[in-house]
Amino acid sequence: KTIEFTGALHATVVKQVRLKNPSVKTLVYNATLVGRDADDFSLPKGNTVTVTPKRQTSINVEFTSRFLRPAEAVLLLISKNVGGIDGATLTFSLKSEVNHIEPVDTLKCKSPCYEL
Repeated sequence: KTIEFTGALHATVVKQVRLKNPSVKTLVYNATLVGRDADDFSLPKGNTVTVTPKRQTSINVEFTSRFLRPAEAVLLLISKNVGGIDGATLTFSLKSEVNHIEPVDTLKCKSPCYEL
């Protein structure tokens, strides 16, 4: 699955990843961001995710663009063994696109176009 982050340059975009637990045991995942641009993505609520039995939870993933080029990373959710149950390892591809640039400031200046 690919999660796309689209926004303005230097803006922070937040996406949610929903995890469901159909089993009767609690699942615990360790979330890790890896890849070329992993430093531009973050998990503001921490790296440990707990999904209680027969419930669902969401993970917030934040991206702040620093460059015009697309950023790429991978979100890995690796299950921890809790009470003898392991969940599947989950991977999500994270990609970004800058679709707008806001000027920081506008300067006006006057000068002759040429001199004889």
